[in-house]
Amino acid sequence: MPSNEIITPDSPQLGELCAQLNELAKFLPTAQDWPHEQLQICARMGVFRWFVAQEDGGYGWSPEDVVRGYLELSAACLTTTFIITQRTGACRRIASSDNNGLKRMLLPDLLTGETFATVGISHLTTSRQHLGKPALLATEVEDGYVLDGMSPWVTGAKSADTLVVGAAMEDGRQLLMAIPARGIGIEIGEPAELVALSASQTGPVSFDQAFCPAEWVLSGPSENVMKKGKGANTGGLETSTLAVGLSTAAYRYLVEQQVKRSEFAQPTQHFEVELEQLKQDLLAAAGGDPECDPLQIRSRANSLVLRITQAALSSAKGAGYIEGHPVGRWCREALFFLVWSCPSNVLSANLCELARIEG
Repeated sequence: MPSNEIITPDSPQLGELCAQLNELAKFLPTAQDWPHEQLQICARMGVFRWFVAQEDGGYGWSPEDVVRGYLELSAACLTTTFIITQRTGACRRIASSDNNGLKRMLLPDLLTGETFATVGISHLTTSRQHLGKPALLATEVEDGYVLDGMSPWVTGAKSADTLVVGAAMEDGRQLLMAIPARGIGIEIGEPAELVALSASQTGPVSFDQAFCPAEWVLSGPSENVMKKGKGANTGGLETSTLAVGLSTAAYRYLVEQQVKRSEFAQPTQHFEVELEQLKQDLLAAAGGDPECDPLQIRSRANSLVLRITQAALSSAKGAGYIEGHPVGRWCREALFFLVWSCPSNVLSANLCELARIEG
C-alpha cells in the first residue's frame, strides 16, 4: 500500500527512499537480478502515483516536479528508475486513452503496485526504422487484430502482467494496445546481458498470430499514433533527465573526493556549473519554455554524463576499476544514453563531439 504521507520533491521521505535504492543498487549486476524489492519500496511510498493525474487516481505531479523526482531516483539507482520510466510510459498511455473500460480495469492495481505493465514501442520511434517493413504488423480481422513480428526492446516483460505495444498496419497506420503478457501467440524472449542495466531484464517479445480483441486498443489505428496522448516521452526530456540524474551521482562523488585532494576542486567546480545549468534548462523545458530545445538538452546531457562519470572514475583511480565499485558501474551506465531512444540528430551530435568536429 502507498505511504500515508504523500511524498513531494522536497520531502525528507524522498531522500530516505533514495538512500534505500542507492544501497540496493549494488545487488543488480545481471539479467537474473530483477529489482523486486526496490519496486515494492517504491510502491509503498506511492511513487507510481506521481506520474498520473488526480482524476485517474494519481498525485498529478507537475512536469517540473516529475523531473525533480526522476533526478533523485536516477542518481540513486538508474536501473530501478529506468524500469519505472517504462512502467510509467505504459500507465500514462492507459490513463490518456479513451478506452475507459481498460482504464477502470487496469489502472487501480498498477498505481498501487499490485500489477506491473511495460511498453514495447521503440520500433515505432527510433528502433528498426531502417527496415522496409513493420517490425510488428497488425492485420485487422473480425472483432480485432492479429499481430505478427516482434517488439525488440521490452523492459521487464518477464515480470509484466500487461504489455502496452505499438504495431503498424500495411497501410502505414499505427495502433497501441494493452495486451495480457501471457496471451496465446506471445513469446517473451530471454533478456539480454547488457553492458549495464542488465537487471532491467530488457529483451524481445515475439508475436505469432496473436489475436487482440478490439477492446484492447488504446489508440488508433491512425497515423503517428505515438504523438497522440501522454506517453513515455521517448527520446525527449525523460531520457535526458535520467542522464542528468546519473551525472548528479558522479558529481556528488567528485565533491567527496575534492575534500581529500585539492587538484579535483577546479574541475569539480566546472562540472557543478554545467550540471546546474542543465538542470535549470530541464526544468524550464518541462515547464514549456520554447527557448529550451529538448534535443539540444539531450545532446548536452549525453555529453555531460559521459565526461563526468569518467572523471569520477579517474578520481577513484584503481579502486574504481574493480568490479563492484559504483563509479565503474556509472561509466557503463553512461554508455546507455548513446543507444537508448537516441534520435538521429542526437546521434550525429554525439559522433561530432567524439570526433571533435564542430557541430
